[in-house]
Amino acid sequence: MVSADRQGKITGCNETALEVFGNTAAEALGRPLAAFFLFEDGTEQSQLQRTLLAATAKAGQYRSSLRCQTKAGKGVVVELSVSLLRDGGSAPTGMIALFSAAEEALKAASISQRERDEDDSAHTVSREIDGTNLILASPLMHRFMRMVDRVAGHTESVLITGETGTGKELIARTIHQSSHRKSRPWVDINCAALPENLVESELFGYEKGAFTGADSSKAGLFELADKGTLFLDEIGELQLQTQVKLLRVLDGYPFYRLGGHRKIQVDVRIVAATNQDLDKAVAAGRFREDLFHRLGQFQLRVPPLRERPEDIVALAEHFLSLKKPGSSFATESVSALLSHGWPGNVRELRNLIARVAVESRQPEIEKSQITDAMSGNPVAQRQSASMPVGNLDSMEEQMIIRALERSGGHRSQAAEQLGISRRTLSRKLKEYNINVNCADAANSLGYISLEQQKFFRARVALNVVLKNQKGEEVRVQGVNLSTGGMGVDGLKEAMRFTGLLDVNFPLPESEAVFQAKARIVWFGGEGRVGLRFSVIDPALFEQLQHWTNKKMKDEGWELPASSE
Repeated sequence: MVSADRQGKITGCNETALEVFGNTAAEALGRPLAAFFLFEDGTEQSQLQRTLLAATAKAGQYRSSLRCQTKAGKGVVVELSVSLLRDGGSAPTGMIALFSAAEEALKAASISQRERDEDDSAHTVSREIDGTNLILASPLMHRFMRMVDRVAGHTESVLITGETGTGKELIARTIHQSSHRKSRPWVDINCAALPENLVESELFGYEKGAFTGADSSKAGLFELADKGTLFLDEIGELQLQTQVKLLRVLDGYPFYRLGGHRKIQVDVRIVAATNQDLDKAVAAGRFREDLFHRLGQFQLRVPPLRERPEDIVALAEHFLSLKKPGSSFATESVSALLSHGWPGNVRELRNLIARVAVESRQPEIEKSQITDAMSGNPVAQRQSASMPVGNLDSMEEQMIIRALERSGGHRSQAAEQLGISRRTLSRKLKEYNINVNCADAANSLGYISLEQQKFFRARVALNVVLKNQKGEEVRVQGVNLSTGGMGVDGLKEAMRFTGLLDVNFPLPESEAVFQAKARIVWFGGEGRVGLRFSVIDPALFEQLQHWTNKKMKDEGWELPASSE
């Protein structure tokens, strides 16, 4: 700890701390200070810097990560925090400087990594979205929701896919509430619930006299959602004529109300959802391909309930506590819940638990009550059957299909469950004409388009060297990286580095040194800037793209085949 009084005299520290304080302040800032720090012996420390004291006096605190050297010449990284002390009358009385050595920073990073690892383990959390509790327990859903939060920070359109009852609208609301538009309007429409002749008038509005019954003008949902989010549920039901007009609005073109002559321009983020296979709808000509790609700049696939068994138990307990507080499930009941296929997903589970809770007269829910409630659903009976039936070939075929379902389409895992080799399984699949989708594609949580891949940024901690056109060099810290550019911290005099720059840093997870030309495209606070790469060697770009693709896959994004 280092303290300094209003005259700038430093007290309460040893020689090493004083040296670190002086070196870090001198290295961090580039302009003379109006006041100087004095050592206890009264000697004046050479030209520290104006920003340190000015920032502390203005904001009450200054924080920075700094590189410095000890007398022995050993390099050390410290976290510097300077806080302003005030008396009872709020007048400044002194300052306190705190240092955290590199070892402590590494320890903090280790704790952060451990927290992320714990986040990938099964644990239950509840997030309230518009008065509804979103229960998350499985590692799969924790990972999915991190992706949702990340997508929320962008402005591009989002297409949410998933089976009926998985909670697509709740995910859409989460995107809105986690975005910078959360204080702006949220407007939703179910495209399948409106007659075809009303969809366009609802979306774009109409003027008085536009059609029979239009006694007054009415603003459409796009206008109502201006600066906010418009949620189009069941987007696959939208008629082709309306799809054309929707595409133009998404491309930034103004539109007219029905019967109107005044162009209307809006700023709306579109979030759409469907349980249909839009790829098949495009192939069949029922959905425009250009609209599909425009809506799906980000695609999020909500996993079905059968892929996340931890959520089945957590959700069942949550729904039971709402309907019958103090009740619980017997062990056999939990097994029955886990063995069910849940074709209706969360909606089916909620309705079943509500029915069981109403009918039960005991505090503990027995297995028989669960199975009785399920027995009315023939689909559930077929999916929960424990043994295949039929002749030997039919039984073998059903066993193979069941193993593939359990493994999520992974052939190696299915073969291991069946006790056969992967080659034998492949031969059986051809013999029974069983088509299996690629497991990665079937179970991916999201899809990122080619257009958006360049905006994907992975977190990094890289030592980056920037050189301006005058030959001046500066070392900064790279904090995120993409194929299009990177963000860096520590560029204190950014105006000296405008124009075309030389960028040099070690390419992550390789021995290559990345070199490119770049320009600063945005300025942040406290020395943070964004760089956009202008000229890159094709071979280095290919390595960088391979690395970013791997990072995107690690996060659960599905990539187009051409980019893999």
